[in-house]
Amino acid sequence: MSLSIRNQIPGTVTAVTTGEAMATVKVRLDGGQDITAAITRESVTELGLAEGTAVRALVKSTEVSLATAAVKGVSIRNQLPGTVAGITTGAAMASVKVAVTGGELTAAITTDAVQDLGLATGSPVVALIKSTEISLATG
Repeated sequence: MSLSIRNQIPGTVTAVTTGEAMATVKVRLDGGQDITAAITRESVTELGLAEGTAVRALVKSTEVSLATAAVKGVSIRNQLPGTVAGITTGAAMASVKVAVTGGELTAAITTDAVQDLGLATGSPVVALIKSTEISLATG
């Protein structure tokens, strides 16, 4: 299956916590970072997710925010440090490629944000991703 989601990062499930309707799934990415995905309990069952399951974390580029340092006092659990690998800017929006350990993420942010943050190739950044914006795929 081909997907338009650019960010597809391989990893392994390290824990699954199920609730009434939703579950949190902790994933150790191949680069060593830990992330959490919040998905439906039904999806956990359908995908057969358990500790040790190989998965791909899928995140649309529009759901990746960038900061110039780790952010404290925020509910966003997934904060992946990296370095800007490239920027393509347009009149309103920009596509920022971020090299993280074990792979690369793309963030779609406004051109104003690129300027306000002073982003350039080589800039250190932290990619912020809400757990509810991470999908998981197997196989």
